[in-house]
Amino acid sequence: MTIPTSLPAPVRAPFGRLQFLELEDQPWCPRAVRDGATDYLELVAQWGGVHEAVAPVLAHALRAAGARRVVDLCAGGGGPWRPLLPALRAELGDDVTVCLTDLFPNRDAAERLRLPAGGRITAWPNPVDARAVPAELAGFRTLFTSFHHFPPGDATAILADAVRCRQGIAIFELTARSARTAALMAGGPLLALALAPFARPFRWSRLLCTYLLPAIPLVVLWDGLVSCLRSYTVPELRALAAAAGEGYAWEAGVTRVPRLPVPLTWLVGYPAPHR
Repeated sequence: MTIPTSLPAPVRAPFGRLQFLELEDQPWCPRAVRDGATDYLELVAQWGGVHEAVAPVLAHALRAAGARRVVDLCAGGGGPWRPLLPALRAELGDDVTVCLTDLFPNRDAAERLRLPAGGRITAWPNPVDARAVPAELAGFRTLFTSFHHFPPGDATAILADAVRCRQGIAIFELTARSARTAALMAGGPLLALALAPFARPFRWSRLLCTYLLPAIPLVVLWDGLVSCLRSYTVPELRALAAAAGEGYAWEAGVTRVPRLPVPLTWLVGYPAPHR
């Protein structure tokens, strides 16, 4: 079964992928700034209706893989999981659970998601490298708006680790090497200024790093633009998947996001069924 898409996948980007530095990736980035930036991305994902675009693609992949536990890699602030998990449970049943993991775990965000989800969203307390996921973290792997952080060698390693461990994997990206997406990212600082008081839980550090010392809006601007330069096209994602190993079924495409002017790019893979 093929996942339906609402948009044709672009054949190529107007320029080649560039591996510039993102500030949020750096170990010296202060936690208050990193968490503030990931909290902002979580708000945008929820407000933009990203879960509505993701749900049918991910439900199809989980069903094809026979999986009910999701291991979210590079989870940051939790992305679209607050509305996405109920949508998946409606499609697949109440036994769907999510474990959030990250190289720099955002413990406050994880706790904020865990309580309303009745324990169906948990967080792994230790740092997790997406290129070598611990064996005890078995489950269908997801990456939201984070795969572009990795250069081709590391990106292939992420996919190859899933293949080696026989775990399904799904990649979802809102950024692209396009003028429209770059223009949207350029407006990120204004949106960060507007949304900072509404992020939960309330933290004085977020307000200080937004209004007094505008570190969070600057990180949102720089990392947003760099994310566009780093993004993979659908053909590039397919090429990475082909290099990850054999015995997997791969699908890739783009689909609309209800309240955002840019599409969602995705790649899903799972062990190929025996014939």
